Amino acid sequence: MFEQFGGTYHNESNYLIPNLTLPKSEENNIGIYGQHHLKYLQEYRKLTYINLLTSGVLNEYLSKIDNQAYKRFSRIVEQMKQEQEITEELKEDNPIEWTRQMNCIRQQAEDIVLYELINI
Repeated sequence: MFEQFGGTYHNESNYLIPNLTLPKSEENNIGIYGQHHLKYLQEYRKLTYINLLTSGVLNEYLSKIDNQAYKRFSRIVEQMKQEQEITEELKEDNPIEWTRQMNCIRQQAEDIVLYELINI
């Protein structure tokens, strides 16, 4: 049946091995959130990981997750800055305090994104 669909074999140590390749897919940049989600899929959702990998859409899927997570992260940071009234004036007047508050906000936003979108 494999041959009826155009499948071919190669000989390796007197065994016929089918010539199988994954479908061509675009190379997408996968950032830190996509890498975290990849690790999550490999450890906890193996069937989903294998299905995405063998269908050739894993990179595209991870790229979309990464983009969504980064946009969500940016929105959360901006909202928290407004709620806590962290302004450019504070940045000019007291850069150390501004840095401390921004680091705290970024860490909180990252924790939210990792929990909501990446499932860590």
